[in-house]
Amino acid sequence: MSEDRFLDSRITVTQPDDGFRAGIDAVLLAAALLAKPGERLVEPGCGAGTASLCAASRLTGCHFAGFDIDPDMIALAQGNAAANGLADRVGFSAGDVADPAGWGPADQVFFNPPFFDDPKSMRAPRAGKTRAYLTGETVLADWIAAARKTLKPRGRLTVIHRADRLGDLLFLLNARWGDVVVKPVHPRADAPAKRVIVAATRDAKGPLVLLPPLVLHDGEGGQYSAEADAILRGRAGLQLWKDPSP
Repeated sequence: MSEDRFLDSRITVTQPDDGFRAGIDAVLLAAALLAKPGERLVEPGCGAGTASLCAASRLTGCHFAGFDIDPDMIALAQGNAAANGLADRVGFSAGDVADPAGWGPADQVFFNPPFFDDPKSMRAPRAGKTRAYLTGETVLADWIAAARKTLKPRGRLTVIHRADRLGDLLFLLNARWGDVVVKPVHPRADAPAKRVIVAATRDAKGPLVLLPPLVLHDGEGGQYSAEADAILRGRAGLQLWKDPSP
């Protein structure tokens, strides 16, 4: 096990050395959330809890529930919530996306789903990462369906995924979802997007909106852009939604 620090060390997360390790994607997912005080947000596939804990540190009036199929990751997540002083607002429990009964009702659902359907797509797969990176029998459509079952009417879904899965996401959100927002994430201004953050509202009918991209790095030196640096340090959020604050 090792400790990783996020948001300028405001959040510390213990993660396995050999297995799935949350990083920038979790921070970006958390930064894309906006919520009113009192809202309940649910994260399927929470892993060690990084995204929920980063979101909870900013959305101080909200409560979070994370679910994961791996009991070892749930134990880590629970310990991380306690270590960061957030156990009163952030809870983690065992749960399977294939059976989300009892997860709701939630005002929002957010997740970073497994990226690959085919084991051959993974470079040098390791046993500790296989479940986190491969969809297995629970495919992307099941994650979207679980979110819908968990959300209240007009509840909001936020997903970060590979950019080449955008077509699949939009297809799955075409029916019974609306107000779809797409935020591309580019490693550099001259490089194709590697990630997309996609948000949608259950039972809404608004049109799709394609937002300006987030560019992570400036120039050739590998330094973060000013916008990305502010987000990764927890000094700014990603504006996907209109601010719901009064």
